[in-house]
Amino acid sequence: MYSNEANIILDVKGLHCPMPVLKTKKAIDALEPEQVLEVHATDPASKADIPALLSRLGHQLVGLKEEEGVLSFLIKKK
Repeated sequence: MYSNEANIILDVKGLHCPMPVLKTKKAIDALEPEQVLEVHATDPASKADIPALLSRLGHQLVGLKEEEGVLSFLIKKK
């Protein structure tokens, strides 16, 4: 996990589409520009859905890791 780089950590493990994406968007909206959000998700659809959201909104996916079924996204708000 990335936790030492994130300003906020969002745990959406156990939630299914569309909740991880909706909660990620809400968390990004609460960030200041250039702050970093770390999202932990277990829904396999998140692997495509969260990067698509970021692309649409113009935010940066800094990193993506998958460990033991948990996807960890590191997102920088633009």
